[in-house]
Amino acid sequence: MAYVICEPCINVKDKACVAVCPVDCIHEGVYTGDDGTTYDMLFINPDDCIDCGLCEPECPVNAIFADTDVPEKWASFTEINAKFYQQ
Repeated sequence: MAYVICEPCINVKDKACVAVCPVDCIHEGVYTGDDGTTYDMLFINPDDCIDCGLCEPECPVNAIFADTDVPEKWASFTEINAKFYQQ
């Protein structure tokens, strides 16, 4: 399991989550999806995330979820976070 950053982070990028991450797996960036949609936000590297959960309560816009708890309306963000690190 890893944590996922979702839609509420777009153009917000508060970075309180970055400050508490013990493994430095949260990074700011821009990803353009296959449909041409641009996501300017923070991303969590699923390969480096240790599932500690420290980031989730720090997010002021409630954009961070365990990958098993991502709301259905933002389900695509699990793949978006992973693809950001594959580019």
